[in-house]
Amino acid sequence: MLEVCNVVKEYEFNNEKIRILDNICFNVADGEILGITGKSGSGKTTILKILRGLEDFDSGYFELDGERIEPNAGKDKLKFLTYTSAIHLQRNFGLWNGPAIENIVRKLNFQIGGHEGLPEPDDLNYEQLYEEAMYYMRLVGLENKAKHSANLLSGGEKQRLILARQLAAKPRLLLLDEPVTMTGPGTKQDMLDLIKNIKTELNIPIILVSHLPEVHMYLADRVAYLEEGKIIEIGEAEKVLKHFLKDIQEQVPLTDKADDSPIIKVTGLSNRFVLLRVGEVLNFEDISLDINKGEITAFIGPSGAGKTTLLKMIAGLRVPKEGAISYLHNGNWMNIIDFTLQRLDLRRKMSIMHQEFTLSPHSTIRDQMAFKLRLKGERSLDYARQKAAELGISDEALDTLYRITEDNEDEKDKTLREMNLSIDIYSKLFPIITREDVDEHAVEVFEALDLPLSVLDKTPYQISGGEHVRAYIALALVSRPEILILDEPFGDLDPVTLRDVTNSLKRINQKFGTSIVFVSHHMDFVKEAAHRAILIDNAKIIMDGRPDDVCSKLIEMSHATYLEHDISELVEN
Repeated sequence: MLEVCNVVKEYEFNNEKIRILDNICFNVADGEILGITGKSGSGKTTILKILRGLEDFDSGYFELDGERIEPNAGKDKLKFLTYTSAIHLQRNFGLWNGPAIENIVRKLNFQIGGHEGLPEPDDLNYEQLYEEAMYYMRLVGLENKAKHSANLLSGGEKQRLILARQLAAKPRLLLLDEPVTMTGPGTKQDMLDLIKNIKTELNIPIILVSHLPEVHMYLADRVAYLEEGKIIEIGEAEKVLKHFLKDIQEQVPLTDKADDSPIIKVTGLSNRFVLLRVGEVLNFEDISLDINKGEITAFIGPSGAGKTTLLKMIAGLRVPKEGAISYLHNGNWMNIIDFTLQRLDLRRKMSIMHQEFTLSPHSTIRDQMAFKLRLKGERSLDYARQKAAELGISDEALDTLYRITEDNEDEKDKTLREMNLSIDIYSKLFPIITREDVDEHAVEVFEALDLPLSVLDKTPYQISGGEHVRAYIALALVSRPEILILDEPFGDLDPVTLRDVTNSLKRINQKFGTSIVFVSHHMDFVKEAAHRAILIDNAKIIMDGRPDDVCSKLIEMSHATYLEHDISELVEN
């Protein structure tokens, strides 16, 4: 049994106290799942961190199995929470590299020795630990991935591995922060059913934070609606969720498609991705498709189906062994795979948002937009080519430096190290951008995204969750790219904020004619935002057509019964 009574949490920012949680009270019985919903930034994750002992709080208390935890709890109380609770934090995979099963072995070893060191194979306990770890791998459906490197698992597989780690700790309280956010319908269904089984078998309190109404409808015994740090209502899921969604914006209509001429042609794409000691994982064979000008296209499919890998090849971030990826550039077709002097000009017309997108926490949005304009402004490349020549940097090296600005941070850092360069090289290669330049480029984009211009001079800490996402989209769009590529960047948004972002993307598409290609596991988002959906499974195109039809096919393939309830049942407008 968990009881939370009048918990208050405050942060200090710029010498001002901000109340994040305001007298939070609730209880969760053994064998009960309490769902928590609310807008991004309302305090949901903070509750879980406090209950886990990861964050202190200012007043109030909570009790777990009769043990009372108050502010400034001592080491013994925090140790109690460490051993009796388990948590899965949003967007934090927290996995060790190496074979996936070793993550479970380490967790089991922690229960014995108090540390997550990996025992040697000839250790007396190793065989027993390995067998027990395989039990948890089977429990989450990953027994066939036991020897795969954890960092090469798909997002959905990582989620299941994390849940297996939590179960290996044998917790008395399970805290789940968006446990199925970044997974396909089939993996979601498996995870949700697994959580149901855990509830029955372990008979412990479970708190589930999720932005997805259908997840709460399927799992939660009760739902708490949190807004600005206060619990507005606790009760039956459908009633509480309708209250939460009562002010959601109406949908902006999708632009009619008048032009079906391609802007990207993928022809005969083949590539095989192999993991050592494991064998073939993904095998793309003779993939061909067109992306049409001004169209919003969605890639959907099961977790690990190859959607992100295909998207990265199309974006020129991964090189296939065979085939061509051609872009319409200044009236001519250019293969992005092959180096040419004009490839930089093509890349300037593209912008990419990754799954792990983030804004720099200590810089204003204006400063971050200025940096983006340095790289992708109209005069940026001419300036960079001149500076590169002065610094003795070859055209090929400049091409690589420009490409990795669109890669994720890990890949960017790795490439810079291999080139024996630091991030400072960009300040030497690209021109300074003035305040007036930022203002000139920001106005139209901010208007289309329904963002006030005052956001420009704020840091990410000073804006809401929805403004944070739209500000990042503004960064991607400030150079007026012809093509915007999105790799599941909105999977953990609440439905109210997601509707705002969806409407913003449709306005961008309508206002600027931007061609948008995105990967998403969120069926409501795909149906609302896309002109066309392409279903991918096992590195093959299964279906290409209307989003409603293609999403229905994926749901049918995935046996995703949790989607019998969708947001349309809960929204009155």
